[in-house]
Amino acid sequence: VMRAGFVQFNPRFGDVEGNLQRIEELLRNCNLDIVVLPELCTSGYLFTSHGEVESLAEEIPDGMSTKRLCRIARERRMVIVAGLAERKGNLFFNSAVVVTPEGYRGTYRKIHLFYEEKLWFAPGDGEFQIYDVGFCKIGVMICFDWIFPESVRILSLKGAELICHPANLVLPFCQDAMVTRCLENRVFAITANRTGVEKRGGKSLTFTGMSQIAAPGAVILLRSTEDREEVGVAEIDVDGARNKQVNDFNNLFKDRRPFL
Repeated sequence: VMRAGFVQFNPRFGDVEGNLQRIEELLRNCNLDIVVLPELCTSGYLFTSHGEVESLAEEIPDGMSTKRLCRIARERRMVIVAGLAERKGNLFFNSAVVVTPEGYRGTYRKIHLFYEEKLWFAPGDGEFQIYDVGFCKIGVMICFDWIFPESVRILSLKGAELICHPANLVLPFCQDAMVTRCLENRVFAITANRTGVEKRGGKSLTFTGMSQIAAPGAVILLRSTEDREEVGVAEIDVDGARNKQVNDFNNLFKDRRPFL
């Protein structure tokens, strides 16, 4: 059994230092094994130019945000999964880092870009990865990856027991859809969404909040409100994701017939 959580808050666009400070404040008194932060949680989301992306994106793992998150993970003895804007050479990615008390573990680059993200970021150039963090095996995806069932299925087939899902959701469907993703793969999932409204360049986005922790069996262990900043915490028994039997005769993975 582990203590898993999400941080739901309202990042200020362009205020990397301030957003990191807010994250640290929210986690200061938390006793967690693993926590998921929102997508693009240090930069903000609604970019209006390539110049903004270039100024706010950071190298991973050598950038300030990853180093700060590594320090928090070490001091708080927790695993952190957080969404960051990444610079890699001349390319920019909507990415998520995995850091542990021992340091940086890896980066996932968002494969399925949403809406105007396609103007600023390159699609992820790698595979969905699994990270064994000792107490469980985690898989990482970002926001709009949820709408493609293969995202969670691939991670689950590779052995993920807990899906870590940083998000900046504006559509009203994801939270309920993730319940189905957990049901059809018998996994746990933490969706860490942000709150608030961003108005920039004559455009406005309202984020839906309602971060949640979902479990196998179509169960919502915890769901936040639409607009409150908070750290949500639930206890997870990982064994619930290791048994893929539906009944004595049906196994979710063994019964698949992908060759048809």
